[in-house]
Amino acid sequence: MADSLYFEDFQIGDVFESPSRSITEADIVNFAGLSGDYNLIHTDIEFAKNSIFGERIAHGILGLSIASGLFTRTDVNRRMSKTLIALMGIESWNFLAPIKIGDTLHLIIEILDKKETSKPNRGIVRFKRMVSNQHGETVQEGITPMMILKK
Repeated sequence: MADSLYFEDFQIGDVFESPSRSITEADIVNFAGLSGDYNLIHTDIEFAKNSIFGERIAHGILGLSIASGLFTRTDVNRRMSKTLIALMGIESWNFLAPIKIGDTLHLIIEILDKKETSKPNRGIVRFKRMVSNQHGETVQEGITPMMILKK
């Protein structure tokens, strides 16, 4: 596990990026089917034309799900795959702008802070995750604490 990242290896302010991924109509249709969320803003072209967005948009939770998948495609995730104990939750998640069909998203990850736990072999690292589109706009962001082994 020489290439692995442990709690001690994370530095506050470190930034990592994911590869990109484009949002397709199939993504939205499949997510509607999976989640059961057939809200008209996601599924009805004519309704969406008359909305404040002027077109269909992706489900907010679809954006969160894609952010999770993009995180798994990062080198930082690969390097902590053997040291990660658990995702502790989602402290916050904000929907800042719509995600549209054709948008290309990537994830920017920043280490916010770290804290010791009562167990000597692990610590908590708080990651800020920012979903950015092809225009450089942050469309979603949130904080996810993760429990990681110590050396």
